[in-house]
Amino acid sequence: MNVIEVRNFKKYYGKFRGVENMDMTVRNGDFYGFVGPNGAGKSTTIRTLLGFIRPTGGSGQVFGLACEKHTPEILKRTGYMPSEAFFYGEMRVGEVIRLAARLHRMDCEGEAKRLCARFEVDTKKRIEDLSLGNRKKVSIICAMQHRPELLVLDEPTSGLDPLMQKEFFDVLKEYHQAGTTILLSSHNLTEIQSHCNRLGVVKDGRMIAEDDIGEFSHNSAKRVRLTLSEGSGIHKTFVKTSGEVPGDFDINVLEGVADFKREGPSLSFFYRGDIPALMECLARVKLQDVLIEEPGLEEIILHYYEKNERGKG
Repeated sequence: MNVIEVRNFKKYYGKFRGVENMDMTVRNGDFYGFVGPNGAGKSTTIRTLLGFIRPTGGSGQVFGLACEKHTPEILKRTGYMPSEAFFYGEMRVGEVIRLAARLHRMDCEGEAKRLCARFEVDTKKRIEDLSLGNRKKVSIICAMQHRPELLVLDEPTSGLDPLMQKEFFDVLKEYHQAGTTILLSSHNLTEIQSHCNRLGVVKDGRMIAEDDIGEFSHNSAKRVRLTLSEGSGIHKTFVKTSGEVPGDFDINVLEGVADFKREGPSLSFFYRGDIPALMECLARVKLQDVLIEEPGLEEIILHYYEKNERGKG
């Protein structure tokens, strides 16, 4: 079953685009990473799915329920942590946590105590006396204490120190192993690569790529880095040559080359083509060093952004 399913989703604020033609699928049991630059439409998508704002068009379902018609049932089964947590400053931490539990009409006392201990939260302090990081911890506890079927987390670790970030993901792993589906919106691609099994990449209100994390690396272009020996020839243009120049490296012979860069004797490019053809081309070049590697997730996503920009031209 798909926990979240979005088809041709749209949200406009007057003439201004929030989300346009968004398609998205989060399967039951996924740990889904949701990434994109600021203004891409991630938070708008999340808030629309949870019924806080109404869609302009298309369809969005959570647990098979239309998001704009079944908000109370969806929220009862969902834990949501917004990117910025605002609470009444004069309330004490324990009061805020109990209020959140009452909104879900559940007895969460045991789980709330466990989470407060894990995150080192003092329930007697007033909200106005807390640092940003400690307010984040309170927001985490409010979202998780009822052990929801779906956790939706929007930039959850900003403000947390490294040790608390590790504790946070340890707790998330426990919830995930117990059956919770998690949607994590984050700019921290190390977090996404380390913990998520599936990834959606958003730009300009559209989903430009969505797949299992492993498939992003498997299907992506390889990053090729070369260091040429002194005297090696190279053509920076994309004009096919006769190949008569000894040691000549003609980039246009290879299909599937992108992002070609040269700095002195060093070259690098993305290569999504036939490996034997690459080897044949490299055999004609005097090389000091060669490295062919899988690009990191950050480089892969930047490559998708660039492809998307070129596709608009």
